[in-house]
Amino acid sequence: MNEGAFELFKLVSDGFCCSQIMLKLALDMEESDNEDLIRVMGGLCDGIGGSQKECGVLTGGIGIIGLYAGKGKAKEWTKEDYGNMVKEYMEWFEATYNSTECVDIIGVYQFSDENNRSYPVKCGDIILESFGKIQEILQEHGYELGSRE
Repeated sequence: MNEGAFELFKLVSDGFCCSQIMLKLALDMEESDNEDLIRVMGGLCDGIGGSQKECGVLTGGIGIIGLYAGKGKAKEWTKEDYGNMVKEYMEWFEATYNSTECVDIIGVYQFSDENNRSYPVKCGDIILESFGKIQEILQEHGYELGSRE
């Protein structure tokens, strides 16, 4: 098991969902922690609030782009390339996985047990591949994942 897969296994075992895992991986690269942000990302679990709509890997990836190029305080604006990066990621994601919806990507699944987080195991490759794509997009636009300074 490679290091990325092992890290995913630990995060899934700790009960994090896909959207949370994406942000957790980005924060871990910065050697920082933001429990509030991870809690907020929990609302995007299971395809947004358990609806199996937009995939948490997609929304989590967009969250990472926002972390680097989004608006975070008054009198600050999104970076000029923010929209282009989001669009590039969304287009790549849909072309790669033939959908942006959780139900289409992992198949029919009932999120009936709030403590059942075994499904991200199915999504491990998607998380790792998408996280790599986010790194690539950020680098192409002059950002370095792990350093927001």
